[in-house]
Amino acid sequence: MIVLGLTGSIGMGKSTTARMFAEAGVPVHDSDEAVHRLYAGKAAPLVEAAFPGTTQSGLVDRTTLAERVLGDAAALKRLEAIIHPLVRADADAFLARNRAAGASLVVLDIPLLFETGGRDRVDKVVVVTASPDIQRARVLARPGMSEEKLASILARQVPDAEKRKAADFVIDTGQGFDAARAAVNAIVAKLVGDKAGRPA
Repeated sequence: MIVLGLTGSIGMGKSTTARMFAEAGVPVHDSDEAVHRLYAGKAAPLVEAAFPGTTQSGLVDRTTLAERVLGDAAALKRLEAIIHPLVRADADAFLARNRAAGASLVVLDIPLLFETGGRDRVDKVVVVTASPDIQRARVLARPGMSEEKLASILARQVPDAEKRKAADFVIDTGQGFDAARAAVNAIVAKLVGDKAGRPA
């Protein structure tokens, strides 16, 4: 089974590209979706213990939690120490299920793949990219986003140019949906085709 890592900086179109892989029949593990599930389940009591008052009715209140950790490096580190191992275990279970089911290709959607040392967990890496102008316009259109917030997020991310250099495949989402979908289908055909063509 080939494990393909999907990553990209904020506003580059990673979530949309992940959906395109799923539409192409590839099982996708979405780290952000896993965090949502964990915040409504096993992570909630651990987060509440570390940050009292951030859960309601057994669910993590993401807004309250964000206010608590934003701009506080130590608090963010404490939160990551709780969440990252749980997300990783969730991804490992996903990989085991798909391996057992005989999947030939799966995608791990990991927002901070390079930043968190996730390169060793995948066989190949796809980086989604777009021009800085498109990226900025997409991110600033999000509710509650500001120039300052964007600058602070980008400061914590490996620069796009470095990600592209380290990638096995690059998808430019600034070229539109059809071009991105064609790139996704070409990657799937290449990897699954390569696997099918390999001598046993």
